Amino acid sequence: MNASSDRPLFLNSGCVPMRLSLAFLACAYFGFSAVPAFAATCGSVSFGGDFAGSYSCSSLGTPTGVTGQLGGVTFLDNNTLLIGGNANTAQGYIASIDVVRGADGHITGFGAPSAFYAAAPQIDGGLTFGPGGVLFATGYPTNTLLQYKPGSTAPDKIISLGGAGGVGGTVGTLQFVPQGFDGAGNLKIASYSTGQFYTATLTADGSGLYTVGAVTLSGQLSGGPEGLVYVDGGNAGFGVDSLLVSEYSAGKVGTYTLDANGNPIAGTRRDFITGLNGAEGAVIDPLTGDFLFSTFGSGNGLFVISGFTAPPAAVPEPATWAMMIAGFGLVGGTLRRRHGTLATA
Repeated sequence: MNASSDRPLFLNSGCVPMRLSLAFLACAYFGFSAVPAFAATCGSVSFGGDFAGSYSCSSLGTPTGVTGQLGGVTFLDNNTLLIGGNANTAQGYIASIDVVRGADGHITGFGAPSAFYAAAPQIDGGLTFGPGGVLFATGYPTNTLLQYKPGSTAPDKIISLGGAGGVGGTVGTLQFVPQGFDGAGNLKIASYSTGQFYTATLTADGSGLYTVGAVTLSGQLSGGPEGLVYVDGGNAGFGVDSLLVSEYSAGKVGTYTLDANGNPIAGTRRDFITGLNGAEGAVIDPLTGDFLFSTFGSGNGLFVISGFTAPPAAVPEPATWAMMIAGFGLVGGTLRRRHGTLATA
């Protein structure tokens, strides 16, 4: 967080970045398990025991031209990222920046310096497209939900999530359950300060935007949640459909098994990544399936985790999916996947 914020910056004092040395080179050459092969690019980052050896980490550094602390991250299209800048301040904004992909399709860096996309006061870890192509973002510590119509350069609607029956403490992040997962289309919101995980009901307000109705407590997370992504159970080490959570305060990314409504099941948490500083927004690369997350405060960078299964061929670009998702029962309906097929609940 910025210096004026009451949310402390996590400092991973227990982990020291590995330095390039003869000992390190020897260990890397002989493949000793104590030294992960990706340590040279991702410092002190390690994978949990169920995932080590199946995934690799690379750091893209700070997106060129994005100022201040980084916030949420999502894809505008397959080759353009949106990412929060000056996070948690009144001067918060969303920047757009092109990505550079290698011959294998994985992101290797950034293109030209970022461009201003939209003002986003107090933007935090939540940034994603929803029904009708509306862009949703979270605001900290104001406990707000920001909405943008396609093409808007400032919020078209800001909703307070507090009050009786609302989000406890202050919101950290949000995500829509993707097509193909139990609970597809439902909006999930996580409180940074309490770790409470909610399912929110959205209702069209007639202007192309949405009101938030009932907010139902649906689970409990730990570590200060700031980013949420859904992961198919076919990926190595997962076994069942799961939720990845950027845990800012803990300096980790955790994973939870999902219930039949796309909510995290208590007692199923495992470490996916440890040794981070300020894990923040999160998104899945629509082309490769890579997991991307930003960091707030320490380095203000973007990390890419590879090793996930690529999505099916000809996946629509993110904003296109956002406009399609309304057809999957976002308000008042649910899709459930059973043995690889979709069935209406």
